[in-house]
Amino acid sequence: MAGINKATRQQIKGYLEGFIEGMLAEYRRWQSRERVTPRQYLRQQSETPSLKPFHDAILPEEFRKVSAFERSFSTRLGTTFEESARLIALQNHAEAYRGYRIVGSLNTAALNVLEKQIERLDAGEPASLAEMTRLVLNARSGTNTRTIRIVADLFVKKHNGTELYFEMKSPVPNKGQCLEVTQRLLRIQLARGIGLPAVQTYFAMPYNPYGGDRSNYQWGYARRYLPFDDGVLIGEEFWNLLGGKGTYERLLEIYYEVGQAKANALLELLQDAP
Repeated sequence: MAGINKATRQQIKGYLEGFIEGMLAEYRRWQSRERVTPRQYLRQQSETPSLKPFHDAILPEEFRKVSAFERSFSTRLGTTFEESARLIALQNHAEAYRGYRIVGSLNTAALNVLEKQIERLDAGEPASLAEMTRLVLNARSGTNTRTIRIVADLFVKKHNGTELYFEMKSPVPNKGQCLEVTQRLLRIQLARGIGLPAVQTYFAMPYNPYGGDRSNYQWGYARRYLPFDDGVLIGEEFWNLLGGKGTYERLLEIYYEVGQAKANALLELLQDAP
């Protein structure tokens, strides 16, 4: 595989530049908001648990705006991982899509076995994704089915026809997220009905928050409540699967390049804050 060629590099760079510009524009809108008094704040209502009257009363407005920017930035950065992955995969493979929809008729008997596999994980019993996939597919019997729609964060079809499905999530998932993603990976396998190795499903972590390789990763929930050994890709493993050896480092270089180019614009915006 060619990794990241010049054209793909420019596409990723352009996408990231647009992402940063969008975040800067949003921060400028935050700057224009007026300070809310305690009386005005207590009249506010929210459909989500987002009101923090004591935080907002004691912290300077400028600090709160910068803090809100950082939280929003961190949350939305995940979309850049998905698009970067799609562009890299599209260069190196036959097809690549984000938000890929799978519609399938799932055998009821097999679904029952699938849920039992999730219960095993919930109880902390170790299991491999290959084993769980085999058990689920072998349990198909009878004619009772359920039609189900599943959306994969990323779908990649290799030139040899192999199908890769990825759930791209935080590298520090909670227990519920671990079980939910594993259930979705098994449902994709059941919906496709082909099995390994023609159909491969993964929990993809864009980076390793512990640094180094897989052996350094220590997040307990992921190690205990995921099929960690064969169903999880971490950092370099994921990016290099899409683009070949060295892809992860080259992608980080693009992020670094864009960050350096946009640093002055961000610093000037913060310095000009009222």
